[in-house]
Parts: sequence; C-alpha cells; structure tokens
Amino acid sequence: MLSFCSGLGTRDYVMTRRRWIADEVSNEHAALTGTHAQHLIRVLRARVGQEFDIVANGVLRRGRIASISENRVDFDLDEEVPTAISANLTLLLSIFKFDRMEWAIEKCTELGAAKIVPVIARRTDSHLASASVKRVERWRRLALQASEQSRRGTPPEFADPIRLSDAVNLTANLRIVLAETEDQSTIQEVLDSADGKTEILLAIGPEGGWTEDELQLFLTKGWRSASLGPTILRAETAAIAATVIAISALNR
Repeated sequence: MLSFCSGLGTRDYVMTRRRWIADEVSNEHAALTGTHAQHLIRVLRARVGQEFDIVANGVLRRGRIASISENRVDFDLDEEVPTAISANLTLLLSIFKFDRMEWAIEKCTELGAAKIVPVIARRTDSHLASASVKRVERWRRLALQASEQSRRGTPPEFADPIRLSDAVNLTANLRIVLAETEDQSTIQEVLDSADGKTEILLAIGPEGGWTEDELQLFLTKGWRSASLGPTILRAETAAIAATVIAISALNR
C-alpha cells in the first residue's frame, strides 16, 4: 500500500515522483520545451511550485517549476539525487516492421540498454531501409519517453542506421550475434563463460533472420554466435529476451 505525504493527494504524490530529462540546462536552471513541455502542461496539468526529478546534463536533481508558458516549463534545480547506472549494453537492432521495432526500442530502453544501433541487413525490407533515416528522430523521442517512464538517468544513445558491413566492426569486450541456426551455445552459456566482461554488443537479426553469409561475416570478425533456445521468436521478442539476459549478466 502506498503512503502519502501529509497534505498531498494521490495525484500530487505521483506527479512529484515523475522524472523528466531536460531539453535545456543553464547553471541552476533547466527547461522542458515544445511537445515535451506540452505534455506536462496539458496532460499532467503542471502548476508553478510542483517538484519533479529532473535529469540535467546527465545528473539527476530535484527541480521545482518556476514558470510555465505555452511551450515551455522552467525549473529551478536543487540537490542531486542518486541514480542507477545503465548497463553497458549496445543493441544492434536490425530494422524490421516499424510498429514492432518501436515496441522493442521502448522495452529495451526500459530494461536499460545503453545504446541502440539500427542496422540494415540483407533481409531488411528495402522500403524500411530507405525510410529509416527519417524515422530516427521518432525513435529517439520514443527512447526519451521510455527513459522518463522507467526513471532512467539518461536515455540510451541512439545511432543513425548503418550497414551490417560497418556494424560488425564495432568493438566491445564481448560481441554476441543471435542466430536461430546456432545449436551449440545459448546466450546464457556464452555470458557465463565470459566472466569479467564489462561491455556487451548484442546483434539481433531482421525478420527471417541473418543470411548464411552474414553469419559467416560475424564469425570472421570474431563475434560469438548464440541462441535463445529451440523456439523461433519474433525479432522484437528476441531483442527483449536477449536484453534481459545480457543486462542480468552485466549486473551480477
């Protein structure tokens, strides 16, 4: 059961716990602008004097609303608030149907992925690949919203789409490519055999999976192949399940 501070109703209590990532920061002041501010103003009916958690330049601080205008909410910043550090997991997410991909982006952000890199693979639909460049800003907004909802200190870094030929050259202590054809090692087994690894690159294939030559390219570049078990999962399900397992390993 929730207990509420004296003099505060349920609505006020929930709002004081809401976290926002500032669009502008200057010394002891921060602001939300544009549609970001409009949600706080119109949906949550913000009032001068209300307190929220504000992420200002990556630092979580208490903030009190100082002024409200049509497209802007200004905050006075107060003390720093301790926050958890995101796991050092970079997710290479092959581009697939946008509605499902956006669901994966939202959930993997909530789970704590530090970076998301959209990848154009052989089986990425050509129309989706060409449209992905214009879609990135929407994906970044979704990641920002998911970060605020899940009370992260910062949103994940979100890269512009890249070709697989470039993605395989990214570096990390441990690089894992999920492959439904892998029948020797599960992702859990690969993680368990790599104790002490502090950063992980995790590659998720498109609908239909990686082609044989793509998987061979990964292995040639030193990636380790792993599976999520005998069942065949949708791309978004695989991304979420693998993120949970990888972050659990990083947090051990």
